[in-house]
Amino acid sequence: MNRPILLAYQFLIGVSDTATGILLIVLPGLALRLIGLHVPEDAIPYFSFVGAFVLSVGLACLYGAVVMARRGSPCKLEVVWLLTAITRASVAIFLVAQITTHMLEADWLTVAAFDAACVLFQGLGLRRGWVAHVAR
Repeated sequence: MNRPILLAYQFLIGVSDTATGILLIVLPGLALRLIGLHVPEDAIPYFSFVGAFVLSVGLACLYGAVVMARRGSPCKLEVVWLLTAITRASVAIFLVAQITTHMLEADWLTVAAFDAACVLFQGLGLRRGWVAHVAR
């Protein structure tokens, strides 16, 4: 995998999750509408709490972009990919389970699919050594 593609990926997911996390913290109702999700009005305040976790994943990804841009330690970027993939996999599994048991609407599949796609990409990249190759 070439460096510009991985750097763009790292930066875009970092910006996306960071912005989403901030919006969920500050304006959760707006954030959910922009994502196309509908939740009961009394559940919206809890999404500010969820936003803190989304923000932390986004900031970790942005840190990974900085490491990659500066050609920093490949180990640091591999840890970012591993830990954010674990978090994203947990979210995807949770959402699919909740959708399957009809606790959440099927619209949440878009979030699960995005997180699962990132997990697959990062897992493949770690297995094939993409990160170690481009971070040098």
